[in-house]
Amino acid sequence: MSEEENTAGLPEAAPSTPVDPTRTGPTRSGFVALIGATNAGKSTLVNRLVGAKVSIVSHKVQTTRAIVRGIAIHNNTQMVFMDTPGIFKPRRRLDRAMVTSAWGGAKDADFIVLLVDSERGLKGDADAILEGLKEVYQPKILVLNKIDQVRPEDLLKLAQAANEKIPFIETFMISATTGSGCNDLMDYLAKQLPEGPWYYPEDQISDLPMRQLAAEITREKLFLRLHQELPYSSHVETEKWEERKDGSVRIEQVIYVERDSQKKIALGKGGDAIKAISTASRKEISEILEQPVHLFLFVKVRENWGDDPERFREMGLEFPKG
Repeated sequence: MSEEENTAGLPEAAPSTPVDPTRTGPTRSGFVALIGATNAGKSTLVNRLVGAKVSIVSHKVQTTRAIVRGIAIHNNTQMVFMDTPGIFKPRRRLDRAMVTSAWGGAKDADFIVLLVDSERGLKGDADAILEGLKEVYQPKILVLNKIDQVRPEDLLKLAQAANEKIPFIETFMISATTGSGCNDLMDYLAKQLPEGPWYYPEDQISDLPMRQLAAEITREKLFLRLHQELPYSSHVETEKWEERKDGSVRIEQVIYVERDSQKKIALGKGGDAIKAISTASRKEISEILEQPVHLFLFVKVRENWGDDPERFREMGLEFPKG
């Protein structure tokens, strides 16, 4: 077992604030599920719409493993955006759990937003998702992402091809990275969601517990640092969280891998990899929580953790049988 310590910060949740008294008219609220192929930009879009980081992002496909809910308020409407795992052809038990979670999120939402990478178009998984959406009966919105990378005439052809397969009630063209077109999407959803009370306090931006968000941040830094070197057989859990009298927080996290060779990769030569991961994670957690943190990372080998029901529960996934 290897250990690495650093310093930074984290509070629990900020106290809720009352609804803005200057707002008039009925409130609206609802759930919007973002679905799409892996790396379509769902997490980037959720973070953009919420206006803060609630979902981790990396260039590695299948980064999102369980549904993450980001909460945004636009005019009088509270929108709960469900960032779902990318939908793809599953091979492992974890893959099956992720895809099942994504489709389950879609069926629980008031609206479904299909996010399509405009550069990739309807090839492969995107086309298969369109077929699957025929069995889902919630109102569906088509959103073409990364429009700054594609010619306008090609975007129109892509929108037409998708709408010929599925009756979308509306089509939007956006760039989640730059924010282009995102306000139009927010305006539309704010008017379409049903009247009703808000589900969450006005200042809450996610339903993810702080312990889990901290683990997700470390997993993101792990992916960003190692990318091609470490396979998907890694998982991060926050095992201890201690609020200290001096206002700081002591956090202990475990990075689970399946083999000794993966442990060596995670540690790096002379511990350089784990130090860099810890430093980056600690810094971001500290910025989010505005509180000093003492972060301890451990790397443990747990063979076939992908077949352990407890690990699935920690990730917020149902354990697939068989």
